[in-house]
Amino acid sequence: MRIPDETRDQLAVKFAVLLPHLDERQRRLLMAAEARGLGHGGVRAVAQAAAVSETTVRKGVFELEAGEGPLGRVLRPGGGRKRAADLNPGLRPALLELVEPDVRGDPTSPLRWTVKSTRALAQELTRAGHRVSADTVADLLREEGFSLQANAKTIEGSQHPDRDAQFRYLNEQARDHRDAGQPVISVDTKKKELIGEFKNNGRQWRPTGEPVPVNVHDFADPQLGKAVPYGIYDLAANTGWVNVGTDHDTAAFAVESIRRWWHGQGQAAYRQATRLLITADAGGSNGYRTRAWKLELAQLADETGLTITVCHLPPGTSKWNKIEHRLFSHITMNWRGRPPTSHEVIVQSIAATTTRTGLSVSAALDTNTYPTGVRIGDAEMAGLPLTRHVFHGDWNYALHPQPRPAVPVAQAPHAPALQWDQALLSDPALTGMSRQQLDALTETLAPDGDTRRGRPPRLSFPEQVLATVLHLRVALAAEPLAVLFGSSRTAMHRILLKNRKLLEAHGIVIPSATTPPLVLAALQARVLTQTGEPHNKIKMTC
Repeated sequence: MRIPDETRDQLAVKFAVLLPHLDERQRRLLMAAEARGLGHGGVRAVAQAAAVSETTVRKGVFELEAGEGPLGRVLRPGGGRKRAADLNPGLRPALLELVEPDVRGDPTSPLRWTVKSTRALAQELTRAGHRVSADTVADLLREEGFSLQANAKTIEGSQHPDRDAQFRYLNEQARDHRDAGQPVISVDTKKKELIGEFKNNGRQWRPTGEPVPVNVHDFADPQLGKAVPYGIYDLAANTGWVNVGTDHDTAAFAVESIRRWWHGQGQAAYRQATRLLITADAGGSNGYRTRAWKLELAQLADETGLTITVCHLPPGTSKWNKIEHRLFSHITMNWRGRPPTSHEVIVQSIAATTTRTGLSVSAALDTNTYPTGVRIGDAEMAGLPLTRHVFHGDWNYALHPQPRPAVPVAQAPHAPALQWDQALLSDPALTGMSRQQLDALTETLAPDGDTRRGRPPRLSFPEQVLATVLHLRVALAAEPLAVLFGSSRTAMHRILLKNRKLLEAHGIVIPSATTPPLVLAALQARVLTQTGEPHNKIKMTC
């Protein structure tokens, strides 16, 4: 059968259009299908139209008749150009060395101090003799398990060995107060805000192309100042109070914020309250080492009649404070994208904060001044109605409401000296034991403690034991004890350290007083009087 020339011309046009877009096998199968459709003489006609050999067309016919399935790929396995990492075995190790997170690559490489983009990595690899493109670098990094990631705030610094135990103790105290219907609050200072047309992170809905214009530079406006939000979060009521200050973040400001919360919300919510638990960070204006914080809380305890217990979070765990994620985070989301143009804007934005779980927030502006650098003397600290808990008394302590003492207190450092009786130091109300029990304790410790080795102590051993008991029982520090016993700070520190180890070796525990005895005021008066003398000056700390 002779194939018409018109058919050959039509096939030639079809093959010219399609074959350049097909791989070798697809071409053979197309030509075979056309040949079979033409019948006898079709192989020759197709070969002539496609300008290929008849053998190629016959091979395609055999593949069609064999019924082989599609290969699923253009090339057979192993075909095509080899990958760069296969041709250059050193490429992958060289790339991993550049992005190694520990050593940060070769210290002599300029890439160490630049952004590690795929383009920069490709240039560095090419410079080292491994010619590669940025896309290939990206593919290799993905194969090795790398991805673009931001920094993650997870490192909290060194961990205190009693960290977990303190959290358990804090939770026990909170549970005890809440079960008894007593208030439990979490306190902290939120990030200070500059007042003015300053950028506030976050976004809010506005007409397209009309963002709120703000200052390019964040320089404080001396006229508008700043805002210092101090927050109080009531754990049981799920309510917040924020005192927005305009001055300094001091201990006086922190306690004034708690005072305002109590008179504004707490007193009405807890009419039968006799105790208040405060959970606070370890540092800042409400830190456990801040003397002014304790002094101000003692005054608040006197005013309210509440026994104020404070439990500090362990150092380095401020982000675990409940006020951070139950109050401050919602405030931040509520005022996002809104420039803090005035104190009023900040107060209203805070007060408008609510959540679907029922959080309500109140806020007020505090325009009082709170000077810094206030110095608290050892005599004032010695007279505080403060008791320390057995577990970590530095982190856990209580301030008690103090009735007006029967013993008059000196009004000024230069006031006339009181009629002082040294026997007052061993008063059972201070030591927690009778004088006979104190003598028995001294006799028990004397064989190991009343030694003559080293420098001669200025105090007799019974006086040393008495000073140690007062230190442990009513939390008198070494400085006021040195004044009361006529010793030096250095000697008193050495005595307290030695006798505390001695008590521990004998298994003797001196429990702290549950409430400060009234006679402690007389000791404070004595220290105040004595510290006015030049030879009795003691260290003054903030």
